Amino acid sequence: QVQLVESGGGLVQAGGSLRLSCAAVGSIFSIGVMGWYRQAPGKQRELVATITRGGSTDYADSVKGRFTISRDNAKNTVYLQMNSLKPEDTAVYYCNANVIPIVGRSYDIWGQGTQVTVSS
Repeated sequence: QVQLVESGGGLVQAGGSLRLSCAAVGSIFSIGVMGWYRQAPGKQRELVATITRGGSTDYADSVKGRFTISRDNAKNTVYLQMNSLKPEDTAVYYCNANVIPIVGRSYDIWGQGTQVTVSS
């Protein structure tokens, strides 16, 4: 069984930075696309950024130029560097990974979520 373990959330002032980490642990053959999503109170979960195993990235327009997603395939870990944070970035951030088993179809898993709060 594969699980995602997140870390790095917290409270920061507007304009500050935070770095989130998410490690896939367990019996892993391969991990495909990894990504970060967020959910603010009263809102739907939304895509923040994704990265393929080869390093191709995609970002929500709201975070382009401020956030950077990266990954370490050897460690099955994905990172989200968040700079120039704004109060509207406040949300619970969830890690997502597409797990590729030795046999069978790939499937998505989610982390437990980590709170990011940006004060004005």
